[in-house]
Amino acid sequence: MARKLRASGGYRTTCSFQTATIIYDATYHFCRRFLDARSRTVDQMIQAARSGRQNIAEGSRASATSSQTELRLLNVARSSFEELLLDYEDYLRQRGLAQWAAGSPEALAVRDVARGGGQDRPDRPDLTDLTDQERWRLYAAWLEHDDAAVLANAVICLIHQANYLLDQQIAAAERQFVAEGGYSEQLAAARLAERRRASEQADRADPPDPTKQIPPCPLCGKPMVLRTARSGRSAGRQFWGCSAYPTCKGAVNA
Repeated sequence: MARKLRASGGYRTTCSFQTATIIYDATYHFCRRFLDARSRTVDQMIQAARSGRQNIAEGSRASATSSQTELRLLNVARSSFEELLLDYEDYLRQRGLAQWAAGSPEALAVRDVARGGGQDRPDRPDLTDLTDQERWRLYAAWLEHDDAAVLANAVICLIHQANYLLDQQIAAAERQFVAEGGYSEQLAAARLAERRRASEQADRADPPDPTKQIPPCPLCGKPMVLRTARSGRSAGRQFWGCSAYPTCKGAVNA
């Protein structure tokens, strides 16, 4: 099987996509439980959450063919989450509900879940190895809470995490684009390499015909002859002279 110039896909195991999935599901449940189904805000929030998730997936698939498309889609995902963040903040502010400070115990508790297991916490699972349902249950204490403010604040924390992850992902994609070029640049380089290989292979199989390298006279069109200047400033240098010399004095630098 031929190897792709650039790998693509694999988005389901990325922390950004997994976090985006929780945000999308949580937003769906939040809108159903705490907002009027007839409100335009419901459609806007769900669409923003969905856009963030879907564009991460599409950007991952597009990475095989276009770095610019990948970066554009990742930035669309980032913008969608920023829009959703404002909707949750508006919900709290307009109802006089408190928003958790970044360093509050509540916010830190939500953020701590994302650290998962590791050498320092062998008792905790690695979030990337869990199913969507198992990952949801780790946040269920906040996302299934009866208080809308708790759910909204928890999702705000998750959006900040997703935005941080996307910022890192975008920066990495930009560095790769600068270092390796986009797909079109890589494809052009591969095409030139293949042409060079084919040309070298043809030369080995069939040595070039020297007669095909003799230029025609620019004045009369007859074949030219390689000559050496005997005098003047160009003495000792080779040039192409018309084979009809002295009748035709056409000449070309060798």
